Amino acid sequence: MIPGNKPDRRHKGILPAFNDAINGILYTFKFERNMKIHYLGSALVLIVSLFLNLSKIEMIILFGSISLVVVAEMFNTAMEKAVDLVTEEYHPLAKIAKDVAAGAVLVSALNSVVVGYILFYDKLTDLSGALINKLRESELHITLICIILVLIMVVVVKALTSTGTPLQGGMPSGHAALAFSIATAITLMTERVVASTLAYIMAVLVAQSRIEGKIHSFWETFAGALLGVLIAILVFQFGIFYGM
Repeated sequence: MIPGNKPDRRHKGILPAFNDAINGILYTFKFERNMKIHYLGSALVLIVSLFLNLSKIEMIILFGSISLVVVAEMFNTAMEKAVDLVTEEYHPLAKIAKDVAAGAVLVSALNSVVVGYILFYDKLTDLSGALINKLRESELHITLICIILVLIMVVVVKALTSTGTPLQGGMPSGHAALAFSIATAITLMTERVVASTLAYIMAVLVAQSRIEGKIHSFWETFAGALLGVLIAILVFQFGIFYGM
């Protein structure tokens, strides 16, 4: 580029600079899959926090942890784009730069998991104790009904959308729906937050494997997960209401 044609950023106003920053945030959300996951997880955590009566200090810690993950992911994206701008060929130093940036995201994510565990464990246990004790009295056959309904609904939705096959691909992801319905059933039938957490971690790994295998898109797995959770909750609520 000719030196005289370089854009002059020294006199850029506050509003254009602010717009550039917003564009950077929107870019990472649109084109970075991991950022979508971070935002989705953050939204769910914030929704849950509304029911836990967190103190001001706890909310500051929570917002700080969420912001740290988002900022680390944005720096990781910026590092990747900068390296790709310099060279598209493999170079050990380029790999190190990208690996270090990705490591920063991992450290921030692990920190957020630890913070979430410390903040939420006791509160979730107290809040859900009475409800879980009632739900766990339901017969186990409700879980079987839940699984069957999830499979039926997945096939029906795939038929309506004309995507994929009943067993592979398409909207929504049947594997994600089944995994999250089982995780929700475990949550509603037990009184241990640890068991529930492990169940949902396994469900997330199932959904992630469908994305990594390029069998489903992010939104197809998200729709499947949401379908599975909703059906499980409705079936258990129906079972309790009618004394199943």
